[in-house]
Amino acid sequence: MSLGCTNKNPVPEKPNLLFVFADQFRKQAIGFMNEDPVLTPNLDRLAGEGLAFTNAVSTCPICSPFRAMLMTGRFPMSTGMTSNCMPGTDLELDEHETCIGDILKASGYRTGYIGKWHLEIPSLNRSENPEDGATDAWDGWTPPGPRRHGFDFWYAYNSNGKHFDPNYWKDSPERIDIDQWSVAHETDMAIDFIERCPDNQPFALFMSWNPPHNPYVAPGQYMELYTGREIPDRPNIEPDERYRKRFRSYLAAVSSCDDHLGRLMSFVEKKGLSENTIVVFTSDHGEMMGSHGRYAKSIWYDESIGIPFIVRWKGSINPGTEQMPFACYHFMPTLLGLMGIEIPPAVEGTSYAELIRGRQQDKATSAVIASYGNPAKLLAVGQKPSIWALQADSLHRSGIDWRTVGYRGLRTERYTYVVSRGRKGEYLRRYLYDNQEDPYQLNPVEGVHAKEHEVMQILDIELQEWLEKMHDPFGLN
Repeated sequence: MSLGCTNKNPVPEKPNLLFVFADQFRKQAIGFMNEDPVLTPNLDRLAGEGLAFTNAVSTCPICSPFRAMLMTGRFPMSTGMTSNCMPGTDLELDEHETCIGDILKASGYRTGYIGKWHLEIPSLNRSENPEDGATDAWDGWTPPGPRRHGFDFWYAYNSNGKHFDPNYWKDSPERIDIDQWSVAHETDMAIDFIERCPDNQPFALFMSWNPPHNPYVAPGQYMELYTGREIPDRPNIEPDERYRKRFRSYLAAVSSCDDHLGRLMSFVEKKGLSENTIVVFTSDHGEMMGSHGRYAKSIWYDESIGIPFIVRWKGSINPGTEQMPFACYHFMPTLLGLMGIEIPPAVEGTSYAELIRGRQQDKATSAVIASYGNPAKLLAVGQKPSIWALQADSLHRSGIDWRTVGYRGLRTERYTYVVSRGRKGEYLRRYLYDNQEDPYQLNPVEGVHAKEHEVMQILDIELQEWLEKMHDPFGLN
């Protein structure tokens, strides 16, 4: 078993970083993966020019936990970010956490963040009439200071589903309302950010697109790409009209992201920055889209946990694919390793920069997957708590330890292994999926005890090692 350790990899000069992640964009939704019937010529080209991890994993497949792991390189139990920042709770990323933005700024980078942040308490949780004018239950302004975690340029919002009429905040509480498809507008802002960066200072830009996250919409020009087009069904779906409508819209939103990624890549090339700019495309989690009768995320199936991770650095990274399970808590130290920046000792993920560079490095044998309880307390001054906030409060009032519910598991190159205790810890059940023989995860081996199956026994031991490393008291027996 390889759990890994951090390392520092010097590079001759500071490369730029362009890190793009779309919300709820599953790994199956890229053409070169040959799964979803989707049109993504620019992502296919990026994958052909870079290294594509085909088993990249969102460890806790909902928005805020992924973003906290991306920013800190630390496990959810360590940061407390085991659930979403949502209407009705006081959960947010601690301003004292050291994030990749803090480190890059201290290393001389011009740092920027554009798009969805979702690491902040919604403004309506704090006030009935917030000064930032937030009207969406999930949304809000992150003011200048430590809660921005080192990002100098800020054009962002916390969370909302306003894809066609988005809003943003900069350095004042004045809300900026835009009448434009959010992916197009944020790409415009990204190009402007890069254009304005001084030639003698490297830049690091993180951009988070909200589509293709529901409400499953897209501009007409991208919807037309799938009009009259045959859409094959995955074997783990029972198709109906709702599914067909949603899936076409989802694919159209994906193609929109692809189109605007192409704009970014063309601009980087036109500026002559390709050989000194690391370009990354990934997502915070996947989308079930009807598989196993489910939509959205949070469950352990591949449609939910599987995310793209493509990294391109022309002249420094050899193109290809990598099948190693690559968990999102490794992303931050890996980026720092590629950029030749020292990794803080508090980081718990591993730098796989040497592997990406084509050098010898022990590979991870598994990636942790998990769904946790919510440690937050109710905070809903100006709005009603969400159903998830009320569920968390009910758990606390029942005296149930939030750390001992949900599921924990592993995704290896071949298997998915899950130990589930339910939302309230009311049962214990094990599931083992052979993703090589059963790629749509239709026929798991089910059991109560790991000793019931040889592979379960092996993976149970590895999962216990991970739980100890993560200081997670979730019981496997």
